[in-house]
Amino acid sequence: MSRCGSRIPALLIAGAVLFTGSAGLAAAEPVPVPVLAGLLESGSAGLGSSAPVADAPRLASVDNFRDVAGTGAGYARAHGGHVAKGVFYRSNAIAPNDADLATLAGLGLTVAYDLRSAAEIAKKQDRLPDGVAYVNIPILSGNVNEAEIVASIHTPEDAREMMRTANRTFVTGEVERAGFGKLLTELANTDGRQVFHCTAGKDRTGWTSYLLLSIAGVAPEAIMDDYLLTNEYAAESISATLAHIEQGQGPEMAAKIAPLLGVERSYLQAGIDQLTATYGTVANYLTAGLGLSAQTVAVLERKLAG
Repeated sequence: MSRCGSRIPALLIAGAVLFTGSAGLAAAEPVPVPVLAGLLESGSAGLGSSAPVADAPRLASVDNFRDVAGTGAGYARAHGGHVAKGVFYRSNAIAPNDADLATLAGLGLTVAYDLRSAAEIAKKQDRLPDGVAYVNIPILSGNVNEAEIVASIHTPEDAREMMRTANRTFVTGEVERAGFGKLLTELANTDGRQVFHCTAGKDRTGWTSYLLLSIAGVAPEAIMDDYLLTNEYAAESISATLAHIEQGQGPEMAAKIAPLLGVERSYLQAGIDQLTATYGTVANYLTAGLGLSAQTVAVLERKLAG
């Protein structure tokens, strides 16, 4: 992770206000599969290969890069089988060193979707392999004011509640829903292996992964475990950022900011609880909230099923 200045880095703050959280994965239901049996018979942009797919590589310079499907055989699906690997990848900002760029090139990616705002992108632009299309779909409705965010955080619990509120906004925010709807539509309608990311790869990216794994019929607790993997994948960069803040602004500030850097169950759960309260089920959120057609959901399910 790049070194930050004496102020709270925007990359850190972006991982705070803009993304998902969770608590004990209570009850947003998986999307029924298949949604439209007839649509699943038509060619729907799957990768067309049953060959085993290797685990996503661990990248030193893009530490939260991973396969949405998980590792090994992939996450188990409620209706049998496992989530297809090598279809959708998730990541933090894609700014790899030369070695990791070469590794990414070997994956055969077709499109990278950047969910960040213009201000975030200006601080760390993507660096993609040749031939990978870049698409920006900003999810947030407005720019992040770092000074206001820091001034509003007096305790670590303030930071946690900020994250919970951000995740609720993925359900209640009109701009946010439009962004997620556009992203999922693009993922369904575009051929080949695709990657989506935000700044830290945990909140906007985490919510997208939650939706995809729900569509695939993955068990709620397995989805939560996947969400929490950010704390493992990004452990080194989180530790380095906290050490830098502590050195520059003291241990009290580091303690207040720490909940913004990783993920906790209550963050994602706040979004799930809001989804359940507003839409009842993930299926209703996808169609009524994000404006997806039944065909689009069916195509996503087919891709995830392999």
